Amino acid sequence: MWRAIGGVVAGVVTWVVVVTVLNLGLRYGWAEYGAVEKAMAFTVPMMIARLTESGLSSILSGWMAASVARNRAAALWSGVVLLLTFLPIHYKLWNTFPLWYHLTFLSSLIILSVLGGMFARSRAAGQPA
Repeated sequence: MWRAIGGVVAGVVTWVVVVTVLNLGLRYGWAEYGAVEKAMAFTVPMMIARLTESGLSSILSGWMAASVARNRAAALWSGVVLLLTFLPIHYKLWNTFPLWYHLTFLSSLIILSVLGGMFARSRAAGQPA
């Protein structure tokens, strides 16, 4: 049980660290993005970049959770924790972003976490990914 809890925590921490590093890259590597970030006045390419950040973070989060816990369920629960964390935030931001953005972001938290967990599981078992 402690291993599973540690896996979920490791997954969530991984998501936060990876998304932060990637967002810093966007902020400082894309001047236009950095200029509108505080106002959240993102263009469609900027929103896609943000979704890509989150997607990569979710995959790595699921992989980390499953690797630490040594089971796929931790990847799922890591995604669930992230979803529950972001639901109230996206409720407050509902009018800031289009519906497709919210739906893509929120659904990808679980789907891509599970995908990352599946990768870790197959690699740990010595099966091809």
